[in-house]
Amino acid sequence: MDRNSAIGLTLMALLLFGYFYFFSPSPEPQKNKPAATTVTSSAKDSTTEKNSETKIDSTATKQYGNLGSFLTGKEEFTSVENDVLKLTLSNRGTVSEVNLKKYKTYSQQPLFLSKNGNNKFSLIASHDGKLIDLYQLHYQPETSKQSDTTKISFVAKLSESSFIKHVYSIPDKGYKIGYSIETKGVSIAGKDLAFSWIDNMPLVEKDITDSRNRTTINYYSTQGSFDGLSENSADNKSLTDPLQWIAIRQKFFISAIFAKNSFNTASLATSFDANDSSIVKKAEVNLSIPASTLAKGKADFSYYFGPNDYRITKDVTEGFSRNVYLGWPPVIWVNKFLVMPVFQFLQKFISNYGLVILLLVLFMKLLLTPLVYHSLLGMAKMRLLKPELDLIKEKNGDNMAQAQQDQMKLYQQAGVNPFSGCIPLLLQMPILFSMFYLFPNSIDLRQQSFLWAEDLSTYDSILNLPFSIPFYGDHVSLFVLLMTASQLVYTSQQNQLTSVQGPMKSMGYVMPVVFMFVLNSFSAGLSFYYFISNLITFSQQAIVKRFVDEDKIKAIMDENRKKAASGTSKKSKFMTKLEDAMKASEEARKKTKK
Repeated sequence: MDRNSAIGLTLMALLLFGYFYFFSPSPEPQKNKPAATTVTSSAKDSTTEKNSETKIDSTATKQYGNLGSFLTGKEEFTSVENDVLKLTLSNRGTVSEVNLKKYKTYSQQPLFLSKNGNNKFSLIASHDGKLIDLYQLHYQPETSKQSDTTKISFVAKLSESSFIKHVYSIPDKGYKIGYSIETKGVSIAGKDLAFSWIDNMPLVEKDITDSRNRTTINYYSTQGSFDGLSENSADNKSLTDPLQWIAIRQKFFISAIFAKNSFNTASLATSFDANDSSIVKKAEVNLSIPASTLAKGKADFSYYFGPNDYRITKDVTEGFSRNVYLGWPPVIWVNKFLVMPVFQFLQKFISNYGLVILLLVLFMKLLLTPLVYHSLLGMAKMRLLKPELDLIKEKNGDNMAQAQQDQMKLYQQAGVNPFSGCIPLLLQMPILFSMFYLFPNSIDLRQQSFLWAEDLSTYDSILNLPFSIPFYGDHVSLFVLLMTASQLVYTSQQNQLTSVQGPMKSMGYVMPVVFMFVLNSFSAGLSFYYFISNLITFSQQAIVKRFVDEDKIKAIMDENRKKAASGTSKKSKFMTKLEDAMKASEEARKKTKK
């Protein structure tokens, strides 16, 4: 019956795969992208229709001293691009637009991290006894090229020896750009400058709920401490320790600012409007910049606008790769040093990510074969002892303490470790959980289709429901259904191989159904991995079982009984410790009763 169930499930899966492979519509081919080139345009040439003129009355102008005249003017823009970024800079000294050239939104529109004023910056300083926003001044743009870097400076020149300058350095390659503030002959009083960054993040993925649950603000202190706000809700935090960098992290993309020295203090907050599905979250970053760094010419910073890709972020700066959450130890070690290298190696030769996942499963299963063998060996021993264990339970009735002692005696005589079948399974858990973190956070799966799944980084749906089921959602994921069915078949097989009885046996059937609800809105790549893993497990166990000779195991167990009866066998350290623990537990129970 078991083999027929496995064969039936496998054939069903093959039929579904075949149908969707040959009859599903092919995705539209993407147009070839032109080679990246660096292009700069003067402020005059790059002025857009959205240019706005700021008008300040003469009284307001005078109160800001010699900087007052720079408050009036027209906002103009300068564009520059490299191999991966297309930037538009405002003559107010800020970044106005950021286009990631290699990525598209879910609706296949150009992907902007900043556009149409969704990013707002301010830099408040004290000048002549008045607070003034340096990002409200109008500067003159100057462009130069130094080696492989384009420099765009925005200068407010008060005299030949007095100026304020914002300098952006855009390299020909990469997502990180330099930014510095230079002053000369301009009095900036006070202890700190107040830098503010508000980012209303537009939805660029399929699922607004999933995007919100993976969007937050992370930060890294000068002491090497990494932390962040809550992902699953609105949150805020005030920090007094110096910070090295702050990252506004979406599901797959990051906007971040770094300090060459440090930010003195910070106030961070995220919020969202549940009724507005166009904006994922609003991020508010308020930082204090020591005025002394400006006076000393050390106000050097940098921005990162790009993908949350571990291969890229690990080279950006210290601790920045931790924005890609890969789990806790030892799961993170499994991901970093085993699963990800194999996954990236397969990507070099195979463009179909469904096949990449399939080969990844095969590799992992092959790697775990020795553990599967030892697990089946332990289960076989327990199955052979099951009739005697049933007799012990029947003999002792409700006397659980005596039943446990008799079971330990039986295990000792037969030379069986009762946990020998469980330990190999526990050793496999880090790999099982590593996938739970890898696939939902892997930007490589973003917008990669396979069979009926249009995007392996988010859920697949074969049916959209007109209502939402609590804890399940408003859609039906076929990969999750197949995974659940295969897990139920696997559980049925395992229950026949083990001596598990009672509630624990029923729990094995409940958990796959629970995970059907949990994983319905998770990455299709993850549920596909678990489904294929279950299918291969059927074949793997069938092959490994051929090498588990139960007659030979029984003969060894009988020989162990003879040695135990003659007094020549020795207890293992594990069994000795287990017996001691049980005796101590029994003595404690007796004392409690007294």
